[in-house]
Amino acid sequence: MKRAGQRVVVGTEAPQTSQTSKKQKTGLYGSVFGEPALCTSMDWGSLPHHVILRVFQFLTLVDRARASSVCRRWNEVFHIPDLWRRFEFELSQPATSYLKSTHPDLIQQIIKRHADHLQYVSFKVDSSTESAEAACDILSQLVNCSIKTLGLISTAKPSFMNVSKAHFASALTVVFVNSKSLSSIKIDDTPLDDPSLKVLVANNSDTLKLLKMSSCPHVSPAGILCVADQCHGLKELALNYYILSDELLLALSSEKHVDLEHLRIDVVSENPGQVEFHTIKKQSWDALVKHSPKVNIVMYFFLYEDEFDVFFREETPVTHLYFGRAVSKAMLGRIGMNCPRLIELVVCANGLQPLDDELIQIAERCKNLTAMGLGECEVTCRGFIEFVKMCGGRLTQLSIMEEVLIPDSDYSLDRLHLEVSKHLGRMWFPDMMPTW
Repeated sequence: MKRAGQRVVVGTEAPQTSQTSKKQKTGLYGSVFGEPALCTSMDWGSLPHHVILRVFQFLTLVDRARASSVCRRWNEVFHIPDLWRRFEFELSQPATSYLKSTHPDLIQQIIKRHADHLQYVSFKVDSSTESAEAACDILSQLVNCSIKTLGLISTAKPSFMNVSKAHFASALTVVFVNSKSLSSIKIDDTPLDDPSLKVLVANNSDTLKLLKMSSCPHVSPAGILCVADQCHGLKELALNYYILSDELLLALSSEKHVDLEHLRIDVVSENPGQVEFHTIKKQSWDALVKHSPKVNIVMYFFLYEDEFDVFFREETPVTHLYFGRAVSKAMLGRIGMNCPRLIELVVCANGLQPLDDELIQIAERCKNLTAMGLGECEVTCRGFIEFVKMCGGRLTQLSIMEEVLIPDSDYSLDRLHLEVSKHLGRMWFPDMMPTW
């Protein structure tokens, strides 16, 4: 009932006081009219947990730890399990490294409170043996972990190789036995051995999908064959050529295996003439490609010229080739003849003989080639243009050093870039510095 003298307002908003109007004009991020926000009125401690969590995920570890001391609510978010699923331990010696090492107190807090939350873990260590040993000590304490991804990274020289094999194997065993769900492992340049691989397979054969273990001298062909025989879900594998064998390729080609997506092979020789490289049979390569027709086979070569004799004498289904040292004209000629699946080719050095014929043969026979890089080599401008003309617009990456190109009577460097650009369908210039 309306009191005497009271006015009824219908269809309009209630009258606003000057204070109400000011509050409506100013929000959390500032005034809609461009007036500055009243930052002093913000209560950062009342932000929802999911908002604070999202902010914390963008902070460095040090800043995240500092932010956790702002208030009780932020400290609660600091210990939410989602924030500790992915973690990188950085371990270094202050006197010899540029890395900022993870504080020991924080490491102990993580082990005590978050070991069972860790799922994606990497250890980045400097060149000191002490840092690698500290990483092993931490691994040995992760008895309640359920890690899915593990990476051991040496930022300079491979410092894990200086750790005793027994200490390293013991630390890895803790993770391999307790995790039970490892799917991705990157442990290049480490003293990994066959018994450790057997422990890995015994506990994680159903989940392992990626294994990168190049430069692990204590692993034998039998050790990696054990992985191939039992880890039927393996999709990516990286290893040294000395471990590669016909038996391994056939094991990866069995009906039980899923299609392999990526096989990386490092072919390395430190002492010329000291290593005798074996040959892989064409039938073994064919079996792998028949089973996994889309597999990328990547080979990195760091050999001396007289060590290439056993390679590419028969058809080889390699898709990506990188030569880190000089490679002969004859070798490049074999690639043109026997690598029909080639997608990418990088030659860092060759010598002082023009490679016109070899490049033209590669363009003719390697119909999938889309990327090419040439460093300290020589190609005439006319030969290079013929190569580009044959490949056409499918060359999505073309990185050629300017000094590689030899002007001839038909083409100068100025005219060359116009001709190449025309055939590629985009503007192109030779590189002043290598991009690989």
